Amino acid sequence: MTAIMMVINVLAALVITLSLVYFLWVTFAGFHELRRRRLTVGVQGDATYGRPFVDEPATFDTYVLVPCLNEEAVIGATVAALNGGRRNTTIVIDDGSDDRTAAIAEDAGDSSTIVHRRTAPHARQGKGEALNDAFQLVRKLVAERGQDPSRVLIVVMDADGRLSDGAFREILPVFEDPEVGGLQVAVRIRNRETNFLTRFQDFQFWSLAALAQYGRRKTGTVSLGGNGQVTRFTALDGIGAKPWSSSLTEDLDLAITLAQQGWALETVPTASVDQQGVTELRRLFVQRRRWYQGHMMTTKRLGEIWSNPRLTNVRALELSAYLLVPWLFDLPWSLLWHWNIVQTLLRLDAIFAYVDGILSLCIGLAVGYVLAFGPTILSVVVFLRRDRRHSLISALVLGHSFLVMNYLAFACAWGALWRIITGKRGWDKTKRVAEGAAPPALEAQEAASS
Repeated sequence: MTAIMMVINVLAALVITLSLVYFLWVTFAGFHELRRRRLTVGVQGDATYGRPFVDEPATFDTYVLVPCLNEEAVIGATVAALNGGRRNTTIVIDDGSDDRTAAIAEDAGDSSTIVHRRTAPHARQGKGEALNDAFQLVRKLVAERGQDPSRVLIVVMDADGRLSDGAFREILPVFEDPEVGGLQVAVRIRNRETNFLTRFQDFQFWSLAALAQYGRRKTGTVSLGGNGQVTRFTALDGIGAKPWSSSLTEDLDLAITLAQQGWALETVPTASVDQQGVTELRRLFVQRRRWYQGHMMTTKRLGEIWSNPRLTNVRALELSAYLLVPWLFDLPWSLLWHWNIVQTLLRLDAIFAYVDGILSLCIGLAVGYVLAFGPTILSVVVFLRRDRRHSLISALVLGHSFLVMNYLAFACAWGALWRIITGKRGWDKTKRVAEGAAPPALEAQEAASS
């Protein structure tokens, strides 16, 4: 029994050490990247959304792909916000919707908007297939319009996504570096004040997750997402006829493929995209379980990563660490966390043997709190600096709620593992809700750009 406990304690120490090393590396690398660019953590803290073409340099031809399946609740506002780009074409991919998605998109768009309809039996084959189909259309348009393929960018947005004001002003110059193949902007939750779940999602995306992405700039392995993803046309074209895979996380799969082909993956702290957060716990569980399953299944590509001569050891190591997070951290920690709690309760006398008065007790509790809640403290500091509209109390509550919300992560990780074992690959689309005011129309965008 003693040997078993020793093994478990060693495993616990290993998991804690590895997770802490990776966490500290990406976090402080993020701070360093911001400092190197003479920016603060609070950059974009007061960002507004809906006018992405303000001060657009118009140095690239851009194609915004918006995959849609029954998105009538949100698509109109998203398309309207994409009107007015000087060299932009918006392609709404209606993937077999049986509501008014296509009609609303046509009404909301301008002369640069194309509604690309997919019908059965080809429709509803997954987001990757919808994007691949639209990419064939982009190939055709680039050739017909005589555009320089090396000066064409593909932007992928969700049907509820809205880029920050002046986003293209910040994004386009990054691609002047010929080594950059993809870029991902930070994500903000638009309906964050709806309930605790939406506030917590915003806290996750807008604090340490964004900072970690900045840190991953050092290795050029920033993870791409499905909303606010920008890629170079020639990079996608070099992959083949179908650059996006059928993976549940086709965005992560694409990031790995681009990295393997030698492209650097970037982010820019001065642009972001907002989207709706999930308001119900059951739907949030389904969404996160899908993310976990896609992420966990992508580890099958570790062999490709380490056998690829185009990847340096540092880039391969960072990609591997990121891909292994669910396997090495979430799943084991869901068990070891409770093991540590039990062991602490059983050894309270030994743990507090140092106490000889109130002062020593307070010092010990303070040290224990900092060691146990270090990431929470750091996330609260980052979040407060990135969103000055939040109070210290609300940020502390959100930070410490990780104790409870970790159980959602544990459940999603184990649920994803079960689906992998049982061979289940299907997933439910995230449901949107209708919103109030739409973003500015074309005239307002033109006035702001002039």
